[in-house]
Amino acid sequence: MAQAQPTTPEPHKASAPDVDPRTAEASGAEVFSSAADRTIRSTVPTAQNRAASATDSQDLAVRLDSWGTSAHRMVVYSTFSGAEGPLSVVIAWGDGTTETVAADASKPLLSNHTYAEVGTYTVTVTATAPTSNTQAVNNVTLKTMGSDFTAHAPLRLLDTRNGTGQEKGKVHAYSTTNLKITGRGSIPDEVTAVVLNLTVTNTTTPGHIIAWGSGRDRPTTSNINYGPGETVPNLVIMPVGRDGNVNLDNRGWGSVDLIADVTGYFTTAMSSGYTSLPPTRFADTREGRGTAKSQIAGQGAIGVQIAGVGGVPKGATAVSLNVTATNPREAGHLTVYPSGQTAPTASSLNFTSGQTVANSVIVPVGPDGRIMVRNGSWQGTDVIIDVNGYYAPDSQAAYVPNWWGPNRILDTRQTGSPVTARDYMHLLDMPNVEAHVVNATVTNTTGSGFLSVAPDPNSREQYENGTATPPVRPVASTLNWTAGKTVANFVQASPSDTDMVAFWNQGWEDVDLIIDYFGYYGTD
Repeated sequence: MAQAQPTTPEPHKASAPDVDPRTAEASGAEVFSSAADRTIRSTVPTAQNRAASATDSQDLAVRLDSWGTSAHRMVVYSTFSGAEGPLSVVIAWGDGTTETVAADASKPLLSNHTYAEVGTYTVTVTATAPTSNTQAVNNVTLKTMGSDFTAHAPLRLLDTRNGTGQEKGKVHAYSTTNLKITGRGSIPDEVTAVVLNLTVTNTTTPGHIIAWGSGRDRPTTSNINYGPGETVPNLVIMPVGRDGNVNLDNRGWGSVDLIADVTGYFTTAMSSGYTSLPPTRFADTREGRGTAKSQIAGQGAIGVQIAGVGGVPKGATAVSLNVTATNPREAGHLTVYPSGQTAPTASSLNFTSGQTVANSVIVPVGPDGRIMVRNGSWQGTDVIIDVNGYYAPDSQAAYVPNWWGPNRILDTRQTGSPVTARDYMHLLDMPNVEAHVVNATVTNTTGSGFLSVAPDPNSREQYENGTATPPVRPVASTLNWTAGKTVANFVQASPSDTDMVAFWNQGWEDVDLIIDYFGYYGTD
């Protein structure tokens, strides 16, 4: 079996160089600063300097700049002025830890610290000139790059068909609608990113939808691809702009209706981190796995046990799923929601009669550890549920979005190397990543098939020296396609211990694969 290799650049893990604030800012990092004129000076009285006259260090000042290099790791860059010679510097990181280092007043001091929890911290730097015991103190308040997840009961934020979230009316061809996120439901102003299930419907031409945070340039990536007469959903995790809004852009020649349902959000307040799992089948109504061997009846619902099963702990607050509807007897939709609640009006995926279609879902787990799946059709359908991760207070991985917004890291249409039938492509060799957040799109299909995304136990070195062996073929599916269709799905891709991920073409014909990178869950 040949392993296809990408020739496009791999994603840039959000890690600014440990150089200086200008370089960090140019790389896209948010830089937190405290100017030198905020320095508070004092003289530490000692027998040596009590009677001393003014010295060349009495104007000692400290400028502080800080930025993140990973989910939990921050850099503090201290620049000194008004003094010469050696300094003793104490850094209090704001989490109860301190360190003392020797410095030279003529050179900047670069220090870094990894926080156990995401959050907002105030770092205090105290520099002392030993020759005069002049002391200069400054502080800077910073936020970690990583954010924790808070589950939200499914809630409809936008429906252009009826005026929910904005004035009623379709999104016109090649135009953008702006959606307010903060203050809706229980979403706070401090939100950094939001989880939305987007659905495009009432389409008349082919096109695609792009979602991104307000205040940024529109990316060249895509989130949903649609054709005329189709209703297509897809999950997105997207940064929220400083104004609390996100943008949804219709890149088609016809107007469309858009629907957006929220199921969670991220902030730097300590909440739930993420733990990835190898894709695992929790339920399949065709086989009776995890539920009864029977289709979900029209307007009926089933419960699926999540917490305490298959590696998901009982304390999990939410779960990351891939949900597939297959063998539906008529058109309809599925709604996935936590047990113990009434089914919301939000939808998780839409299907037509006889269609097999998948969509990613992030959903809160009910008090009894279960989720519910409701069939909104009037006829039965089979349902498959694959779990690929969970959120829990004890999980340490925090979400870090790409600084520059979504980034296309692979397009085999450009490389001329499609993914061979029944073969796989390895990608995403990045350390200290719990999961990669990507959008996978399959296009130029000539038959039916499905895509699987799973950890690849081979290392980059094994591929380079020719000793890699094909991984075990996974059974869980990420997206399904038929001939002539372009299909996308959101993926939280779990890497192996060697940091690799395999994208499997499970069809019998070659296909083109597009990977758009949105961010990652980091453990350091």
